[in-house]
Amino acid sequence: MNNNLFVTKRNGKKEPIDLEKIHKVIAWAAENLENVSVSQVELKSHIQFYDGIKTEDIHETIIKSAADLISEETPDYQYLAARLAIFHLRKKAYGQFEPPKLYEHVVKLVESGRYDQHILADYTPEDFEAMEQFIDHRRDLNFSYAAVKQLEGKYLVQNRVTGEIYESAQFLYVLVAACLFAKYPADTRLSYIEGFYNAISMFKISLPTPIMAGVRTPTRQFSSCVLIECDDSLDSINASSSAIVKYVSQRAGIGINAGNIRALGSAIRNGEAFHTGCIPFYKHFQTAVKSCSQGGVRGGAATLFYPLWHLEVESLLVLKNNRGVDENRVRHLDYGVQFNKLMYQRLIKGEHITLFSPSDVPGLYDAFFADQETFEALYVKYEADESIRKKRIQAIELFSLFAQERASTGRIYLQNVDHCNTHSPFEPSQAPIRQSNLCLEIALPTKPLNDINDPEGEIALCTLSAFNLGAIESLDELEGLADLAVRALDSLLDYQDYPVPAAYNATMGRRTLGIGVINYAYYLAKNGVYYSNGSANNLTHRTFEAIQFYLLQASNKLAKEQGACPKFNETRLSQGILPIDTYKKEIDKITNEPLQLDWEALRENIKQYGVRNSTLSALMPSETSSQISNATNGIEPPRGLISIKASKDGILKQVVPEYATLKDNYELLWNIPNNEGYLQLVGIMQKFIDQTISANTNYDPAKYEGGKVPVKQIIKDLLTAYKLGVKTLYYHNTRDGAADGQVEAEDDGCEGGACKI
Repeated sequence: MNNNLFVTKRNGKKEPIDLEKIHKVIAWAAENLENVSVSQVELKSHIQFYDGIKTEDIHETIIKSAADLISEETPDYQYLAARLAIFHLRKKAYGQFEPPKLYEHVVKLVESGRYDQHILADYTPEDFEAMEQFIDHRRDLNFSYAAVKQLEGKYLVQNRVTGEIYESAQFLYVLVAACLFAKYPADTRLSYIEGFYNAISMFKISLPTPIMAGVRTPTRQFSSCVLIECDDSLDSINASSSAIVKYVSQRAGIGINAGNIRALGSAIRNGEAFHTGCIPFYKHFQTAVKSCSQGGVRGGAATLFYPLWHLEVESLLVLKNNRGVDENRVRHLDYGVQFNKLMYQRLIKGEHITLFSPSDVPGLYDAFFADQETFEALYVKYEADESIRKKRIQAIELFSLFAQERASTGRIYLQNVDHCNTHSPFEPSQAPIRQSNLCLEIALPTKPLNDINDPEGEIALCTLSAFNLGAIESLDELEGLADLAVRALDSLLDYQDYPVPAAYNATMGRRTLGIGVINYAYYLAKNGVYYSNGSANNLTHRTFEAIQFYLLQASNKLAKEQGACPKFNETRLSQGILPIDTYKKEIDKITNEPLQLDWEALRENIKQYGVRNSTLSALMPSETSSQISNATNGIEPPRGLISIKASKDGILKQVVPEYATLKDNYELLWNIPNNEGYLQLVGIMQKFIDQTISANTNYDPAKYEGGKVPVKQIIKDLLTAYKLGVKTLYYHNTRDGAADGQVEAEDDGCEGGACKI
């Protein structure tokens, strides 16, 4: 190696390269790690040095050299690369490795307009000194490389034009906690800040991207998911479009319910004109969704919902596919198709489904969500009415078309609207659930807007976070974590801004939260149970019972202190009806696990004091933020023991937790024989989860005759999911024959729309 090379310092001066200094940094980063070689990293990076290389480029080269060595045999290079990246990041942010004092740091960033001024108004120098005592900057060294790259790319406060970074992770965590508990009484808030800081910085609670990136800055919109309902009028369509633009610009993921728009050829103004049908308006929404870039990276994303019995359904089901011409395709939206019991019954009995324009069948569209018996009675009545425009189609033909389009695009989703309303915290006659969101885990009441300032409209927002199942020692720990998570997110509802009155009114009335899980695959591996064979069923029942119980208990305690949410009377909880009363009893056939916690005492407390939050749980994909915790994402099985993810920050390798000791316990996605065991687990979770679940179906064509997945199999899985009470199905994944270490592109649906955690 040529020692005569010169390095260009940050101030422009040149001096001889100091290999000893480089060696010391790499040796520091390698401390207490297994199967890593300092000399190998040095060798790999030295050959890339050149005369006049900048100090910054030396750091980047060493980090990349260490990251390239991450493999199944040597997983600890992910920590070596991470520590080197943290070292580099702090040098960029502070000019040195040691972070400054918290108070000095906050003053500097408030003065430069990067932190919100309220932080200095709400806290004294003495408060910051107290926080200084429990901040532990050594926790930065627990990140994996993928986590540091995500922090740099998405979460740390920075100048996205110049690439300058202004903070490191522990400041992010403590200031998120300080902002969320700022309005708590002075005698308790520091203990809440410390508790919440520890929970998020030790990866027990995972926060979504909008909160991590936005809380502490002057930006104040942190809800991950936004649900907008559109009525069958031009005013409503235009108001919905305006609301979409406002929320896409704020980096939220959108759900649009446009199922009530009348069908092509319907009469307008007593027959003065023919209606152009759904497609031109869906195109209008697509334009709104793509109109703003999110963080300068890509346009927004949305899922649009409509019922299976809509007169235009055959044209709507093919909107996303690559055949056809632009005039009859709307490819940049995802779609959620809405089913109910009657649709499945017609399929099972080999009967027809009748298609209607909602405008021709008074009361049918509302009853589809609010009351299944009324829906069926009206549906049969309208089928028999000769004067109403309709089309009959064999149920199997319609289900097959749905299954084929779901398989070919992967992104035609499913919502069982009856389960969403019969097993829900909301009383459907007063607050029906008519849609979900971009990632199919939110189920909240909405009301259409007639104009952008309509006070009667209701745009539903959901604020998310998740428990890291891999980081908890026992289910009892969830009690304290649930209290912290509910308090923090509930405070956030008052802390954030609302660009549209309908969103403010709905949020203040219902105070909806969605707390889920990450690292479920690791949790199963750690407990020696599997997705496919039923061995995880009882553990999953105990775990999700504890999650929902402690969340309800926390919200009930908060209601005692601060009052129940104003629209508590529109929930079933106000009548003492809990999730354990309304789930599909089919679940009892797949787990005989009894309830472990005192639901009767909780029921009485809720009847007496109410809950602060109408909803508390939802299981989201958590693709990006699970990487921060070095966790497996959401409830999904990993595709490989090392997943290689492509993001705008380059290729990132992430190794499953405790790889060395547990590698044989992980059940990888494409080794799972079919969807049956996974759907059973989703059904068990859904027994307790009050909103819904981002659940996928997965198919390996190689397992089927002729290398083709039979439509019959896809439909069979839809029926299984329905029977088990599953409310929604998200992606349809098909194995494409690439190696299991294949590069996964960062999801431009949930992730791009920031409807993620």
